[in-house]
Amino acid sequence: MGMGRGAGSTALGFFQILPVFLCIFPAATSQCKILKCNSEFWAATSGSHHLGTEEAPEFCTALRTYAHCTRRTARTCRGDLAYHSAVHGIDDLMVQHNCSKDGPTSQPRLRTLPPGDSQERSDSPEICHYEKSFHKHSAPPNYTHCGLFGDPHLRTFTDSFQTCKVQGAWPLIDNNYLNVQVTNTPVLPGSLATATTKLTIIFKSFQECVEQKVYQAEMDELPAAFTDGSKNGGDKHGANSLKITEKVSGQHIEIQAKYIGTTIVVRQVGRYLTFAVRMPEEVVNAVEDRDNQGLYLCLRGCPLNQQIDFQTFRSAQGTEGLVGKGPAPSSPEFFTYETAMAKCREKLPVEDLYFQSCVFDLLTTGDVNFTLAAYYAFEDVKMLHSNKDKLHLYERTRELGPGNTAPLGYPRALPALWVAL
Repeated sequence: MGMGRGAGSTALGFFQILPVFLCIFPAATSQCKILKCNSEFWAATSGSHHLGTEEAPEFCTALRTYAHCTRRTARTCRGDLAYHSAVHGIDDLMVQHNCSKDGPTSQPRLRTLPPGDSQERSDSPEICHYEKSFHKHSAPPNYTHCGLFGDPHLRTFTDSFQTCKVQGAWPLIDNNYLNVQVTNTPVLPGSLATATTKLTIIFKSFQECVEQKVYQAEMDELPAAFTDGSKNGGDKHGANSLKITEKVSGQHIEIQAKYIGTTIVVRQVGRYLTFAVRMPEEVVNAVEDRDNQGLYLCLRGCPLNQQIDFQTFRSAQGTEGLVGKGPAPSSPEFFTYETAMAKCREKLPVEDLYFQSCVFDLLTTGDVNFTLAAYYAFEDVKMLHSNKDKLHLYERTRELGPGNTAPLGYPRALPALWVAL
């Protein structure tokens, strides 16, 4: 690329040759996300036929965002020529436009309608509807699910299923659009069993759609409004793209964040809270530094030292005579292994991991409300999970995503766990 006054045309020329690289080196369209970075930069800069000096600050902001995107995908794009060509192209454009590498960046943009479409105006409600922002010729978005319930049991965005201790405050989701944090407290004095007693969700301000909004639920308090008393995204043009709906007073609310294609379900079952979310992969992965998102539980799972790894209890098999030594009789109700299984079958006839979680919770807490927590968690999966073939999870299902460090599931011989407990 040449230096000097032809910077606008060279930027266009750079993107005209990118498809050639993508055709010759198709790896860029698999795990390497350089194509996504390219398309976001193209969408941010394609509105002008030429880039004058008055537009340089906006162009430099877009360039820095582009560079940041390439750094996030560097690990999966090593050796990819399309990726390296983009990196060198960014460096050249930074020099041509006298752009500093330090400075403001813009949030990753969701897909917008193609140039010329009457709905493309930045203040249009269409911009604040994630699914409608996909052009009819574009592939539909891929959705993922994460849920937390019970003692607590975590189903991650990669369908890994774990039971964790995680006492105290922990982040479930932390990306460019929203943050979710839960607080777990012991179910019984001196018990390792914990459950969720507080939930905080922060929706970050986004373009012309929503102002920053905070939702907070606590034990025995499940409000149907944000902390400022509102039920939508504020005074912006697309405020109704964020909305809270009360399904059952004090027990069940649903939050629709259409501008990011996200649905959140929060319930209070007994004394404790459950959480479930449906979110596009694009939004899930919109994090500043994915490699350092180790405590983002929905993405990476619980840390190994916080997991109850059922595999370690296999060696205790053969001592089933001790099974059924659940909580002390002074707890809300006393269950044996057999009575716990019978109780859980009333709501969960399939002996999958939700059923096994129900049995585990009854034996460790004696609280029958955990049966309903497992039941409603599975009902939320049926509503929110995009792959109906993956609703039930079993010990045999081992489909961990890249970077997820957690082992999946329970062994089918649960009695060994009860012995250890």
